[in-house]
Amino acid sequence: MRKAFTAPAGDRLELLHDIGFSLADREVGVLVGPSGCGKTTTLRIIAGLDRDFEGAITRPPGRVGMVFQEPRLLPWRTVEDNVRLVAPEIAQAALTSLFAVLELEEHRRHYPGELSLGLARRVALARAFAIEPELLLLDEPYVSLDAALARRLREQLAALMETRAMTALLVTHDLEEAVRLGDRIFLFSARPARIVAELPLKVPRRARTEAQIAAMMADVAHRISAAT
Repeated sequence: MRKAFTAPAGDRLELLHDIGFSLADREVGVLVGPSGCGKTTTLRIIAGLDRDFEGAITRPPGRVGMVFQEPRLLPWRTVEDNVRLVAPEIAQAALTSLFAVLELEEHRRHYPGELSLGLARRVALARAFAIEPELLLLDEPYVSLDAALARRLREQLAALMETRAMTALLVTHDLEEAVRLGDRIFLFSARPARIVAELPLKVPRRARTEAQIAAMMADVAHRISAAT
């Protein structure tokens, strides 16, 4: 896959150069790389939101859920209505269970303007999971949150992914997030982006000890340093 664009000055600039990777069924991939290298663009291309590229994308059959950097909630609809808008046929029991995991039950009648950023991000996650996607795309879903809250939301996300049959692809700058949530990490170079390393994390997510996580983080950091 390749992508280029024309700058305001008229120059043709290459953003993505020969990007290619695959994920197994129910595998969680993570894109890591410098800011502005094209990770979000890659996610948008996979989602079908950006069609101006060269190459081909093969997605799992079925629905695609996406969580953007911003929650993108409709301010005139309640939390429950924002979720039901994309999943109108979701059963009440399934929605209640989803809200329970994300600690949203008491906020289901609140409007986005009444929510903290952390709560708004949980609603965005609920909206993505409510459609029961076969492919889940997450673009830095916890950016700008403090470390403690991001850790809590990451645990909630991990719990949801463990109980659902889906493949996922996450963009993050947080190495701890990448190692705790991912099964396979793809390191992007600076622009024009190439995949400079593919790192399978062989220990299953739920079985990783804190020592193993720390060692994996150190390995990824070393690979990033060597590639830059």
